[in-house]
Amino acid sequence: MSEQHAELSREFIEQQRQRLEGLRRHFLGDDEERRAFEEQHGDEAAEFEDTAQDSAQEEVLQAQHDVDDRRVHDIERALQKIADGTYGYSDLSGQPIPKARLEVTPEAILTLDEERARERGR
Repeated sequence: MSEQHAELSREFIEQQRQRLEGLRRHFLGDDEERRAFEEQHGDEAAEFEDTAQDSAQEEVLQAQHDVDDRRVHDIERALQKIADGTYGYSDLSGQPIPKARLEVTPEAILTLDEERARERGR
């Protein structure tokens, strides 16, 4: 086990798990509320959105949705890594992810360099 991973105490990992679960509720809660609204109002919401938004707004909303989807995926993966005991290691290289990065981005599953490469590839 590397020194980097040794820095991740059980308390730190538990705090991260709680933060990740809160983030998951934040992102998925919005989807659940939207689904409930659409079930209640049917196509009415879609028709209103179609007439109220221009194509530029739709592009922005789609881009935000894509970012949110990626974050939810990374949150789910980070929670799985906590359960597996591999939290704090990159999914790509297996290299340790610095604690400071995990503090800022608890759902980080890649090192910063790997994340930058992933962003360039999109």
